[in-house]
Amino acid sequence: MKQLLLIEDDPTLGLTLKERLENEQYSVKWASTAEEAKNQLCKDHWDLIIFDVGLPDGSGFDLAKTYRKQAPFLFVTALSDAEHRLRGFELGAEEYIPKPFHLKELLMRVKHVLENHAKKKILTAGDIQLDLDALILRTNDGKIHRPALKDFQLLSLLIEKSPKVVSRDEILDSIWSTDHMGNQRTVDNAIVRLRAYFPNSNPIRSIRGVGYQWTLEDELK
Repeated sequence: MKQLLLIEDDPTLGLTLKERLENEQYSVKWASTAEEAKNQLCKDHWDLIIFDVGLPDGSGFDLAKTYRKQAPFLFVTALSDAEHRLRGFELGAEEYIPKPFHLKELLMRVKHVLENHAKKKILTAGDIQLDLDALILRTNDGKIHRPALKDFQLLSLLIEKSPKVVSRDEILDSIWSTDHMGNQRTVDNAIVRLRAYFPNSNPIRSIRGVGYQWTLEDELK
């Protein structure tokens, strides 16, 4: 089930949008202030974020600027002039929907954004992203890396299996099944290379005698 974060300070509209989105089989968290939104953005994984701009304790633009790498997002706001629309798209918004709007249109745009990103085959774990088409790793320091193919496949496997511990034998069978040169030392060396992408943390845990586990709290949903 897709995880949506709705940031909307109007209680009537917020409740209506939450109920209608849940009727479409989305899991929806609703935050009515910037502070509530920050708490949710810091602790959960999201497939889509819906920002209002005018919040009682801050700006949706500022929130989007800080958290835009976490998930695709769109704006739903009363600020409909060209200057604000341009700012929204410059921040990376997929859609900018001015209020008032037709509820069915919003639902269609939400579905469209989610489908487009599903086609891009991007795995997200916390603020780390794996682009499965481009074979690109985006780490939480904003850097873009291009690991060797099998290293990339190994990282993808660990994230997809999380929180399960993946044995060396399973890794070899999945990644090096057609490569007769692969052995347990090959796996260990690949893990060393992957850990180098995360110098300030160690999201890959070694389980002695078994294998490896991806431990980032916000693992792939």
